[in-house]
Amino acid sequence: MKVYLLLLALALPVTAQTNPGRQTNQNGQGNNSNNQNAEPPENTSDEENKKRRWHAFLPGGAYHVGLGSITAISKHSYVLDGTLYVSEVTIDTTGNSLARFYFIEPISADSKFNVVQRLQASLGKAQDKAGEYSGTKVDELAQKTYPHTTHAKTIEYRILSEQELGALFGSVYRAWDSGKGRTFRIR
Repeated sequence: MKVYLLLLALALPVTAQTNPGRQTNQNGQGNNSNNQNAEPPENTSDEENKKRRWHAFLPGGAYHVGLGSITAISKHSYVLDGTLYVSEVTIDTTGNSLARFYFIEPISADSKFNVVQRLQASLGKAQDKAGEYSGTKVDELAQKTYPHTTHAKTIEYRILSEQELGALFGSVYRAWDSGKGRTFRIR
């Protein structure tokens, strides 16, 4: 009987766990696949440069790295605290810092998260006002909670769309793979 149940379990199709509400293509890949050839958003640009460096100019700052210093790049996704879906690109270098570029979105519209969204909406005007005085838009900055998300020697950038993050990954991958410098911008 045990052998029969084991064979039955092995014969059943295996399905990948996906984020509810996320679309997948015929290969089962979500819209967050690591496809470097995806069409970049209109507010981004990616051009080859004459230096062997990858430059990224982003709403939250700029990042520059020599291609010979890059040891690894990755694009991965995870669930944070059961409510947020995070897509992240990391660039590891021979130096002593790690660059993280991430996009965050809610997994579902459960009541707990709706409360958070309402609070954020009511604070939006105050953030906009503060941004006018400081010249910085708060929603474009990396979000940290000390000490939980503060990492020594980690450089973090928040990207506002998953398509922009995919374009960024494609740019750094092409630069690293080809050995030719690139300049990537999000406007």
